[in-house]
Amino acid sequence: MFAVIETGGKQYKVIPGQKLIIEKLDLQPGAALVIDKVLLRADGDQIQFGTPYISGAVVEAKVLEQGRADKKIVFKYHAKTRYRKKKGHRQPFTEIEVLAIK
Repeated sequence: MFAVIETGGKQYKVIPGQKLIIEKLDLQPGAALVIDKVLLRADGDQIQFGTPYISGAVVEAKVLEQGRADKKIVFKYHAKTRYRKKKGHRQPFTEIEVLAIK
């Protein structure tokens, strides 16, 4: 059984027991999360498609941790004009564990 969900403007294929890193949500570690934006649900040969979402379908998950990704360097450079800008960025994320697909 698997499902395709939407969260943070992105789509993810999830299965029960999977750990997943998604865009940051304002939840504490250990909190329960219910995602109701389910685009597709498949169980063996039975497949349900949403238009755009399946009504009544939810994915239950648990928040494992909040964190920030590794630093990415953003470097802007214009040749022959002495223009150089260096900046770092760390994207915040939420790690979740999928418990059930209903």
